[in-house]
Amino acid sequence: MQAFAMLTRLTAAAAPPPHVLEELEHKVMEHARRTCPAVVWVGSYAILGPYDYLDIFRAPDIDTASRVSVLIRTYGHAHTEIWPLTEWGHFKTLVRDLGLVAA
Repeated sequence: MQAFAMLTRLTAAAAPPPHVLEELEHKVMEHARRTCPAVVWVGSYAILGPYDYLDIFRAPDIDTASRVSVLIRTYGHAHTEIWPLTEWGHFKTLVRDLGLVAA
């Protein structure tokens, strides 16, 4: 399965008070798991910066990853970005297979 990173930023209107945050997360994730059962969640992180959360997950294809993004966007009232990930070892193989000679 393909790995994806999803960056999420809550909208100002959707940013719940701290005591409601865990309940919102539970509802959104339950909905995503029910709708996209093939998705495997690898990790979820709160981050400091222009985004609020970083989620790493595996999905069978880009269509499924897009569904996750749309669910989080609409159900969680958030802005999301999905980035496909390539494991470093595989990326090195891809580059090596180009057959380019260093100048």
